[in-house]
Amino acid sequence: MGRWLTSSLQRKLSVVVTASMIVPLLVLGLFAFLISSRITEQKTKLSGMDTLKQVEANLRYMLQDAENLSIFLIGERDIQQYLSRNEDHELDRVDILGRMTNLAASKKYIANIAIYPDRFDATLTTATWYESSNVAYPPAPHGDAVKAWTGVYPVQNYAGIQNVITLVRPIRSIHDYRPIGWLAISLDEKAISKDWAALGLGRGEGRLELIGPTGEILSSMDKSRLGKSLDQIEPGVQTLIQQGGSGTTTYGSGEDKRTLLYYPEQLTGWTLTGTVPYDQYKSENGYILILTAVAVTMSAAISAGLVWFTVRRVTRPLRVLTRHLSRIDPDRPLPLFRAESDDEIGRLGESYNLLGAHIESLKEEVIRGEARKKEADLRALQAQINPHFLYNTLSSIHWIALMSEEKKIADMVEGLSDFLRISLNQGKEYCPVGQEIAHIRHYVRVQSIRFPDKFAVHYIVDPALEQRMMLKLLLQPLVENAMIHGIQPKEGMGTITIMIRQDEERLNVLVLDDGAGMEPDRLDQIRRSLVPSDEQEQHHSNRLWTEKEPIQQVSQGGYGLRNVNERLLLHYGAEAQLEVDSRVGGGTRISFSIPILEESP
Repeated sequence: MGRWLTSSLQRKLSVVVTASMIVPLLVLGLFAFLISSRITEQKTKLSGMDTLKQVEANLRYMLQDAENLSIFLIGERDIQQYLSRNEDHELDRVDILGRMTNLAASKKYIANIAIYPDRFDATLTTATWYESSNVAYPPAPHGDAVKAWTGVYPVQNYAGIQNVITLVRPIRSIHDYRPIGWLAISLDEKAISKDWAALGLGRGEGRLELIGPTGEILSSMDKSRLGKSLDQIEPGVQTLIQQGGSGTTTYGSGEDKRTLLYYPEQLTGWTLTGTVPYDQYKSENGYILILTAVAVTMSAAISAGLVWFTVRRVTRPLRVLTRHLSRIDPDRPLPLFRAESDDEIGRLGESYNLLGAHIESLKEEVIRGEARKKEADLRALQAQINPHFLYNTLSSIHWIALMSEEKKIADMVEGLSDFLRISLNQGKEYCPVGQEIAHIRHYVRVQSIRFPDKFAVHYIVDPALEQRMMLKLLLQPLVENAMIHGIQPKEGMGTITIMIRQDEERLNVLVLDDGAGMEPDRLDQIRRSLVPSDEQEQHHSNRLWTEKEPIQQVSQGGYGLRNVNERLLLHYGAEAQLEVDSRVGGGTRISFSIPILEESP
């Protein structure tokens, strides 16, 4: 029995600690869970319903105010006279619009008041909206409809995108009750939900939302959910809400389990909902923690004698290992740990020694990777320094050529200047796809003057990708390679095609020429040069600090393709590697694929 106990650290601690502490801790945990889950949940529900009532009162005030304002406007004498005419009167329209603007400005939650005459085309609106969603909002009332509230929809004004909910009401003549126009009062959704976060539903972890009769989310603290169907986002939740009534319920399971509170808004039939994560209840059991601390203290006092005797014998090797770890020097390897037993501590020491060896290997690999990246960045910087100096000089040459009426020289210098301007890109590594294409166009503009009637470039670019971000200066070396090694050796005129398209979540780039092509041996040599090896990485790392060759000499022998490939590997990973295909007399095809980025990383 003694040998069985002393041969394993796990058994040493398990026998004593489990026997002395497991029973009271289990009882204490069960006791704390039952009390906290009942009291805290009930308290959160009551507090949440009070919050919903407060929100409903504020919402009802806005809605009632909007309806009262609509009743006032449709019965206003000047508006009735203006809409009863058969043509627009500018003075009357300006006067009415001024009063409407004052009304809208006096209420921060009103985004717009608009009147649409039936007898002539002259919309009166207090806001300038450039565009709305694809759906025609607000819709004009039909038939005998008295009023209607639309769902939430986005509009755009000078300040950006604004989400609004609109009350639509027909305007009828007070004399013969015939339709003469219709009125739309739009409420700003942001103003409706402005103070919701400050209410602190579920201690700030809850979410308040306004749900329409059909399940559409009209207002929410999470703006990405606006206008979406609740059933599509959270299936089954809409059926839990009792239309016309209030209450609470629970849905989901595990980490997704939540408490749902709902309260109706009587004027419109909308429903206010509050969602509180179920795990939040555990964090609110403050007084349970006090009881737990007392119980744990008593258990610890009872078990202290047995635990102290056992732990003292088993922690000595751990203290040795701790001293090794506390003396770690980043510039030196981890000190070796000499294991004196074959239990868990001994195996932990062996793992520690393996970890030290692995860390040394990783350090060497990181140093090589950083050296490669610094080399690539240094090359890109070298390629930018000279254009930056030349740009100012070329600008002066451009103006001198214009003054001398040398239009062809001025055009070539201007194209080269624009090419260099985009190359600099204010020192940024990433640029939009459209800017990269513009960079190629300027390069082609210069080369077409240098080599007239020698080549043509076709661009096949998905317009939806022009604002997506990519690493800059990737295409120009590929186009230059196609022009110099493919088109120039060919007799007659050649064609270069640049194609950029989307494939799922990746951006595929293809540069194709119908030039001279390559022999199989040359193609295999280029493909092998694009596959980095450990010796090449070490060579690149050493050459980063010792190389004295000029840039012109380094760029020979396919360096442009290798540099582009290396930048792709460093920034996008192995899946972005260049793929090269070619045949003699049939041209060359170079392609790569990178992830689609919304903005620079």
